[in-house]
Amino acid sequence: MTQTLDRPGSEVADRVEAWVSAFQDALTARDVSAATSLFADECYWRDLVSFTWNIATVEGTDEVADLLGSVLDRIDPTNFAVDGEPTSADGVDEAWLTFETAVGRGTGHVRLKGGKAWTLLTTLDELKGYEENKRERRPFGTEHGANPARVTWKESREQEAEELGYDRQPEVVIIGGGQGGIALAARLRQLGVPAIVIERNERPGDSWRKRYKSLALHDPVWYDHLPYIPFPENWPVFAPKDKLGDWLEMYTRVMEINYWGSTSAQSAEFDEAEGRWTVKVTRDRGNGPEEVVLRPRQLVFAMGVSGKPNKVEFPGMDTFRGTIQHSSEHSGPQGYEGKKIVVIGSNNSAFDICGAAWEAGADVTMVQRSSTHIIKSDTLMELGLGSLYSEEAVANGIDTRTADLVFASLPYRIMADFQRPAYDEAKVRDKEFYDQLREAGFDLDFGDDESGLFMKYLRRGSGYYIDVGAAQLVAEGKVKLAKGQVKEFTADGVTLEDGTHLEADLVVLATGYRSMITSVADIIGEEMATRVGKVWGLGSDTTKDPGPWEGEQRNMWKPTQQPNLWFHGGNLHQSRHYSLYLALQLKARQEGLDTTVYKLQPSHHQE
Repeated sequence: MTQTLDRPGSEVADRVEAWVSAFQDALTARDVSAATSLFADECYWRDLVSFTWNIATVEGTDEVADLLGSVLDRIDPTNFAVDGEPTSADGVDEAWLTFETAVGRGTGHVRLKGGKAWTLLTTLDELKGYEENKRERRPFGTEHGANPARVTWKESREQEAEELGYDRQPEVVIIGGGQGGIALAARLRQLGVPAIVIERNERPGDSWRKRYKSLALHDPVWYDHLPYIPFPENWPVFAPKDKLGDWLEMYTRVMEINYWGSTSAQSAEFDEAEGRWTVKVTRDRGNGPEEVVLRPRQLVFAMGVSGKPNKVEFPGMDTFRGTIQHSSEHSGPQGYEGKKIVVIGSNNSAFDICGAAWEAGADVTMVQRSSTHIIKSDTLMELGLGSLYSEEAVANGIDTRTADLVFASLPYRIMADFQRPAYDEAKVRDKEFYDQLREAGFDLDFGDDESGLFMKYLRRGSGYYIDVGAAQLVAEGKVKLAKGQVKEFTADGVTLEDGTHLEADLVVLATGYRSMITSVADIIGEEMATRVGKVWGLGSDTTKDPGPWEGEQRNMWKPTQQPNLWFHGGNLHQSRHYSLYLALQLKARQEGLDTTVYKLQPSHHQE
């Protein structure tokens, strides 16, 4: 037998195995003190549903002890084991784990410093007895033999689509039919949870098709796969909006999602005693609008990150002789060739719109009202995403699920420390580019703590641009730059507070969006929306993300202060990853499992 005990890898494995064994022994004995002693003084345990029936992070040994003391008897964690070969770098041992609970199976990840847990991730993968019908459990698809009463797959599917919402009620109604609602509905279907997606637009993908014509994803394809069906290997790195729209429409059909297009939610009221919602919708199936009343147990709002367009009102707008559009209404610069366009804003949409307008031959001016973080797309792909989401990562055996879990294993409290080195390197690598922008008068930032794009996204969902070329136009003066706040509109343009007057035929308000809860309030009412509170943000006490610290995305993918009300969305990566954990929570409730929630999030500032 080959001796390997003296190899460094074996030493790492021994340390990790010793920790995992001691942790499981303490959990089995319900010895909270012994289990807590295995964590470092500075420690973070992030749980995605498996222990907490929540998405929550506890910090420090006192909070670890509180979690364990609250859930151990009920969760009954067993069979913690190392999965694969542990690794070690810079004094930190890392390992993937598997484990079980009373009702499910999960994946874990641990980082050890000095033999004690620094970070621990635990995630619920599936529910025992309610596993997805895939691989060896996949449906047969037909019935062999002779049967005069045979019902084909197509007939069964048509009957379901005709009956659901009329003759029988869905378990879940999802309001919002973009990538978030579609991904969640796909997960729920595989778990046998009847669901209907409500969408104002006629067709899946229309929310992308109807945006300005130059729009394409700024995130690369490896980051954007949907559940179950990855993009093909010849898919563009950055998907154009119409191509993505067609993919979403195809996906909805192939995954057999009950998708109600041309349908608007009018109101939703919750009956506490019955545990059901009354959701009134207006649906047009081609014969004019009809009112339909749905009675689901669970209601999910899947409206992306944001809510209503932030259509800022400025004095004198009614006197302007040109056209005013919010960026959400802007379809492109066609018809404005040779004319003057003023874009108020300096984030992603503003840059995209300015770049397309300049290409079309318009005279374009960007109005920057506050500083913006800019990162070049190729720099972001290499420094920020390449190790997890790239062709190189795929070649190294890092599939999408592994990449998602690696990213999820970093607690938000320390994520900025992991992000900052990439942006420090970007400042050096792209120094000439940044110098050009500053010389042109553009105000740059890298976030309140220099941690860059993704932390800005998580904290506030705004304040950045992934540069695909338009920033260079500003740096070179091809897109003109004006700075300051808007004082008023005049008949022929816009006047800033410093007196600068900008003539315009078209003004585009690239002024962002309000919180998702503002759109939701129109359906569930202000009282319930206030009880739920702010949606999105970490409570980092940075710009546009006021405290107190929550440590997770507020109200996203987890229970809220309103029973049976949920929020789902984010970018394609988040829609894919977190749809699993929300779907499992909904399935567990459908089946009547004990889903006592640990650390239910309090309500904070609605806006």
